[in-house]
Amino acid sequence: MSSKLIGSESKIFAELCVQAAQYVKTQRNIVPIKNIQIIKAHGQSSTQSQLFEGYILQTSRVSQQMKARIDGVKIACMDMNLNKFRLAMGTSVQVDDPKNLEKLRQRECDILKERISKIIDAGANVIITTKALDDFGSKYLVERGCIGLRRVDKADVRRIAKMCGATVVTTLAQPDGTESFDKSLLGDAEAVYEESVGDNDYVFIKSSPDNNSSCSILVRGANEYMLDEVDRSLHDSLCVVKRTIESGSIVAGGGAVEVALNIYLENFASKLSSKEQIAVAEFAEALLIIPKVLSGNAAKDSAELISKLRVLHNAAQNSADDGKYKDVEFSG
Repeated sequence: MSSKLIGSESKIFAELCVQAAQYVKTQRNIVPIKNIQIIKAHGQSSTQSQLFEGYILQTSRVSQQMKARIDGVKIACMDMNLNKFRLAMGTSVQVDDPKNLEKLRQRECDILKERISKIIDAGANVIITTKALDDFGSKYLVERGCIGLRRVDKADVRRIAKMCGATVVTTLAQPDGTESFDKSLLGDAEAVYEESVGDNDYVFIKSSPDNNSSCSILVRGANEYMLDEVDRSLHDSLCVVKRTIESGSIVAGGGAVEVALNIYLENFASKLSSKEQIAVAEFAEALLIIPKVLSGNAAKDSAELISKLRVLHNAAQNSADDGKYKDVEFSG
């Protein structure tokens, strides 16, 4: 986690990574890190970063007249236009009386109102669509006390649907030619609210207590460069935590494994009586490149450190069954 930019804050981000991985961990002990969303927001210190149990969208309500917060949410995930109805291309309507023209326009608005009413009557109070939601549609939502979000990325809608148990709906049409919306297609969430974070507005979708399939890490920072560095470090750390949880075991870092293998392979090579001895010895020597590079990057004396490491590992491998080191001191 520690890097050129992340110093004392590394402990905070490390805890966030562990909490996020534990939150999305499945019953089969698998950590799907794709379900952990990282949102970058300018402003404040990086120590203000936090874990959110749910999903965050960098968008705002369709209309500012909509409620800013709704608890006990029923979400409808749509992949269709909620614009004023228009006839398909290639379809023409012949109007004999100019008075009927206004009726035609009114019917176009009524069709949209009926579609939205079907969704709301099923119990939905938050509607998320990947496509358009015009002013006519938002007017009906405001009147019914609902929140509408438009032009949300399809990948985000699918993740939200998975998180809240909803089904992405592409059409309201039924085989008999009518339109309807079943309440079983809705998803549940604890709350949906909009807040300003930094320079942008965000919509927070807090998941239900019994659903922990998705979470978000809201990263704060001074500038874009800092946020990108934290994002990269968080992803690397999440991958490490994922492997640790799924495998249930860890190995020592800092070149310790390579030095231990070097000692073991040198002892093993001395027991070979053919040309294989040369190949094994050369491979053992090549393993020392890793601790040499690591110590060089840390501005340390690689020769001295590797010599001390070899003494430690040699003492451990050749000691009695208790595995204790024999009068060997190591510092640095």
